[in-house]
Amino acid sequence: MSRWSVLPASLDHRVRQLVVQLRRLKDHSGLSLAALAARTPYSKSSWERYLNGKKLPPAGAVEALARLCGADVTRLLALHEVAAQAWSAGRPVPEARPQASRAPSAPSVPPGRGGPPPQAAGDEASHPAVATVPAAGRQVPLGPLVLGALAVLVVALPVLRPWQDQLAAGRGRGAAMAGRDLGAAPEFTPRPGETFDCRLQRQDGALYAGHSRTGTAVLGSGAEGWDVIEAQCLLRRHGYDPGVVDGVVGGRTLRAVKRLQAGSGLPTDGIVDPATWKALRR
Repeated sequence: MSRWSVLPASLDHRVRQLVVQLRRLKDHSGLSLAALAARTPYSKSSWERYLNGKKLPPAGAVEALARLCGADVTRLLALHEVAAQAWSAGRPVPEARPQASRAPSAPSVPPGRGGPPPQAAGDEASHPAVATVPAAGRQVPLGPLVLGALAVLVVALPVLRPWQDQLAAGRGRGAAMAGRDLGAAPEFTPRPGETFDCRLQRQDGALYAGHSRTGTAVLGSGAEGWDVIEAQCLLRRHGYDPGVVDGVVGGRTLRAVKRLQAGSGLPTDGIVDPATWKALRR
């Protein structure tokens, strides 16, 4: 058994699950990093980075290790797909450098040929806030317009604020499912003692609990979110008690997942993967 270094604390739990599975395969095979390099197209240093969470392994490396160890290639590639999405989402996106834009200069029109009359010296100083309207040749003072707009805002803000508060209040659990159906789930924030209802229904032959429609999310120990709530509801529906439905994978939820996997003929690792979701949705 290899003595692995501790994975970075900043590593996303979905990437962590993939790396843990790859480490288990490597330990089970008894192969060293040099032996992996000799039997796969990837170097010893590459495997060291992959298995220590320093770099996301490519799909080819995951498939090569799975075939070398006789593991389920499809399952590992599904874990890799989810981990790759999490890895890409966690990388900072460089900010676009703002470019100075130049307003196109107005074409020069000679006086007397359709252009505005020449401005006498001192007009700009005596009228600092004046806009010229080319069509009518009139000058409109901007000062009263700005003051009028500010006055409208001052009057409208007290009216708009209660409406905004009501809109924010309506973004609770009642509106959460609608947002998740459209792929715009609100951020999940666990609160001590908070539990969630399970509203089970069957659609197109699959079972849903009203919190998530995923079939690919990978959930391990310590995972949290709407997908976890969905899994906890479905576990309870199948007779495997996950404890309180709080959206966090704790010890009872982990044991319930293992019992479901054992009853469905799946590997009992306690990780909710695409195969486990299929069993939950039945």
